[in-house]
Amino acid sequence: MKLSSKMVEVVQLEAADLVNLVNRDSRHFQKGSALIVSLVLLLVITLLAVAGMQNTTLQERMSGNYRDRDLAFQAAEYALRSGEARLEAATLPSFGGTEPGLIQVLPGGHAVQVWNGYSWDSASATPVHTAAFDVASAPRYVVEQLPPMPDPQSSLAVDEPVGDIEVFRITARATGGTADAVVILQSTYRR
Repeated sequence: MKLSSKMVEVVQLEAADLVNLVNRDSRHFQKGSALIVSLVLLLVITLLAVAGMQNTTLQERMSGNYRDRDLAFQAAEYALRSGEARLEAATLPSFGGTEPGLIQVLPGGHAVQVWNGYSWDSASATPVHTAAFDVASAPRYVVEQLPPMPDPQSSLAVDEPVGDIEVFRITARATGGTADAVVILQSTYRR
């Protein structure tokens, strides 16, 4: 089949239009791909920013909890020292249960479970009033009178009696800025 020159011209024109059409479509496609790539990058940056904010919030909560626990520890130490100061008096009060916070030896008093379940109200523990600590409740202490022990520094001579020493266990409990941060400390005091 023989093509006329007019037909060849139309075919050439259509081929040129087709090339222009392909070039025009590829430019549109390139603009669209740039949009998709930039949206994906924006999504990745947003996810990184959200993860960073969550990390910062977690660190802030951790530092707040650490501060509460440290405040509770300091208040418990203060109560412990107050109990020791009470034992430094010239005469000691009765440990018969008439005064709050002064008790005879508690079975298992060295175990944390005993003190977690102990009633720390003002009838059974001595509160320490202080304005130095901004705590949820006043720190408290209990002094236990332990059985007398032989004095390790007494004479070992046969004709001399072995002296006894008085030993006390002081247990202090304090809360931090919130009631969730609780610290219980113990010390043994020799008199």
